[in-house]
Amino acid sequence: MQASPGRRSLRGLDEEHIHPPDMTDSVPDPTPAHRRRPRYRGTHPRRFEEKYKELAPDKYPEQVEHVLQRGRTPAGQHVPILAEEVLAALAPRTGERGVDATLGGGGHARRFLEALAPGGQLLALDVDPLELSKTEARLRQSGYGEPALLVRRTNFAGLRGTLDELGWQDGADFVFADLGVSSMQLDDPARGFTFKFDGPLDMRMNPRRGLSAAQWLERASIEELASALIDDSDEPHARLIARALHGRRGVLASTLALAEAVRETLAERAGQEETELSVRRVFQALRIEVNDEFGALDAFLRQLPRCLRPGGRLAFLSFHSGEDRRVKKAFQQCENDGTYAMVAHEVIRASAAEQRANPRSGPAKLRYAQRAG
Repeated sequence: MQASPGRRSLRGLDEEHIHPPDMTDSVPDPTPAHRRRPRYRGTHPRRFEEKYKELAPDKYPEQVEHVLQRGRTPAGQHVPILAEEVLAALAPRTGERGVDATLGGGGHARRFLEALAPGGQLLALDVDPLELSKTEARLRQSGYGEPALLVRRTNFAGLRGTLDELGWQDGADFVFADLGVSSMQLDDPARGFTFKFDGPLDMRMNPRRGLSAAQWLERASIEELASALIDDSDEPHARLIARALHGRRGVLASTLALAEAVRETLAERAGQEETELSVRRVFQALRIEVNDEFGALDAFLRQLPRCLRPGGRLAFLSFHSGEDRRVKKAFQQCENDGTYAMVAHEVIRASAAEQRANPRSGPAKLRYAQRAG
């Protein structure tokens, strides 16, 4: 109901007459103004930005635990995958140097820091300026200052140069990389990685550099599109989808628009389940191309032997076949030429219990190796 003019006067000027301000005391009221919680439709928040409790885990730990107990990942958070298995493979020890080449939400990094203390150092890298600053702040607040934690915003393809800048010419005792997109990036519609909600068709790990996915689509030829879908995601309908997307250049600016374009293309060619798989594969392929993920990974794998001290350990978490093939091939080459003294030939997968608690751990594959002494 709209307030009457008289009511507005009572809440405005009349209150000043009843409680006139004390002009002799200019000290501001230290009590912060009460802020109402964000409103949302229905009984539960659905949009990413409305899940304010999940986005503030320190303030609402009980809500975060409730979400985890339901086998879901809290909005904007990353649950470290295969954490115990990664620690067992890398065996970080007090006083050593380590590298977390994909800091992300800092879940694995926190465990490394605990194992390296006292006297050890962890170099943490991430190309995403938005998430890097948040994660660094959380770790600093937990008491991890320099030189125990060294943070650099860079792609892991530049690891060797970063080690030289730090004076670590002989390398690190272990290197870890958790490949692909993080939960924080995937959950936020504004980053453009997901088609669960509408958002700009961006997909850049570093949104301040390079072409967005929408811009990449505008410039790509049919052959370039088809090659990306085949090479990056093994899409069986690659050429059909490539022709359809090429015909909509300049129109596809949002995530839902892209997803719907793929669905319309396959409406008479595939069932619903197969179509949704194709939508996922299209998003995966575009993300890989926009961020040159395979190019960066190949460069990283080539320089890794020079980034490890004798006897140094390395471990990779990968989430799709293109990543895993590259890691496996690089490990095999280094084992054959004697650079790596040990390579684990069988991948480690998340247990059934972990997959129930964190469904995003399902496709994860852990591979590890050790440099010759």
